[in-house]
Amino acid sequence: MFHKVRRLVAVYFGGSLKTFFPISQPSIGERELEYVTKAVRSGWVSSIGEYIEAFENSFADFCGAQFALAVSNGTAGLHLALASLGISANDEVIIPDLTFVATANAIAYTGARVVPVDIDRQTLCIDATAAEAAVTSKTRAILPVHLYGQAAAMDALRTIARQRKLFLVEDAAEAHGAEYKGTRVGAIGDCGVFSFYGNKVITTGEGGMITTNNRDLYNKAKLLRDHAMSPVKRYWHTQVGFNYRMTNLQAALGFAQMERIDEFLEKRRKIMAWYRNELESIPRLRLNYEEPGTRNVYWMICVEISGIGELTRDKLMSRLRDQGVDSRPYFYPISDLPMYARANTPVAHEVSRCGLNLPSYTDLSESDVRQICAVTKDVISQLGV
Repeated sequence: MFHKVRRLVAVYFGGSLKTFFPISQPSIGERELEYVTKAVRSGWVSSIGEYIEAFENSFADFCGAQFALAVSNGTAGLHLALASLGISANDEVIIPDLTFVATANAIAYTGARVVPVDIDRQTLCIDATAAEAAVTSKTRAILPVHLYGQAAAMDALRTIARQRKLFLVEDAAEAHGAEYKGTRVGAIGDCGVFSFYGNKVITTGEGGMITTNNRDLYNKAKLLRDHAMSPVKRYWHTQVGFNYRMTNLQAALGFAQMERIDEFLEKRRKIMAWYRNELESIPRLRLNYEEPGTRNVYWMICVEISGIGELTRDKLMSRLRDQGVDSRPYFYPISDLPMYARANTPVAHEVSRCGLNLPSYTDLSESDVRQICAVTKDVISQLGV
């Protein structure tokens, strides 16, 4: 009931209230309130407490990884993973050009050079051939992004990484539970990094997790996470570390969310099926793709209308909002941002201009999706796209 009330009063239209569907909102239940309350009452509200290890163990088991390390957010997790692998100035790290800026920023924090390459038109993930072509003597890592919940081509990327002696770091911020040939993301490369921001599959408000099967990497990241404080000599530090710890309160929320993650993932597949039923027949409209041999978790509902440009896409989004349906554009290519190197990435640029996301949160009902799709079809018809 809480979420329905919040959605109904979220936006005013012409002085009167109308139903509004936000792009995303978390699903918080009684178990989450119970665990967070218990953490508050325990007095352990900072980075020590029973829920931190419980959350880490639960998430490691879920991903099929040997280790998991909770951190303050996904961006911190990426930076910590790269720093723990020794990525530094004069190194290069290859990423897909279509991703959230945090992927690139985390590399820049280490002093390394960001090398954006083009994406695969079907999966929207990094093009393995383009990644291989971008490898130089300075390349230290490839950082694929499992964009919008679809796993990247990890076999090809692992082969490249192995042959060229590169690290493979998975940006799985948007892909909790996504699978590649039967293995969940986060347990395929040298390490995986997840985000628990409020719009993700599960949330801790802010927060993130590094997963790995490499004990040395885990131990190094664990040391650096807490100011690189000696585990045997308190307040003794031999290198520069970071304050990237997660709080017990966040972990309590995350641990409760883990008890519901299978429910969340199943509901997202239902929501995607409802959208397909309503929108897939529209000419030139493309929804999320699921590569054979993978399992997409459909973190965001993706809509691309071929042939339209950014101005038309933005006009469509504005009219959707006027009718009570929130949306958001695809990311700008990293190579278009002024602080990063230009790149010839025609696919990333084409997709970025014509793509948008529709509401995808797990509390949506089938009737909600029908209403959202009715508005979407009406607006598309009005614009003649």
